[in-house]
Amino acid sequence: MSSTEDRIRAIINDNLDIDREPSFDAKLVESGVSSVDCVSFFKLVNEEFNLGLAAEECRQFETLRDLVTFIDARG
Repeated sequence: MSSTEDRIRAIINDNLDIDREPSFDAKLVESGVSSVDCVSFFKLVNEEFNLGLAAEECRQFETLRDLVTFIDARG
């Protein structure tokens, strides 16, 4: 089974048009990804990890690392 970070990286690579490897420690608002793409990304993450988060709840994650930590803590 792949790690949470690997699974999120795969979602990013398959669905977001970025020309670099995603930084899990950079602030999401500084990533250059549009807000529409961010919402789509979080919907995919919700589905992949069965999170059930509302779109506005995703703002609690400043970085991808915060998101990974949250998912891993859910066990």
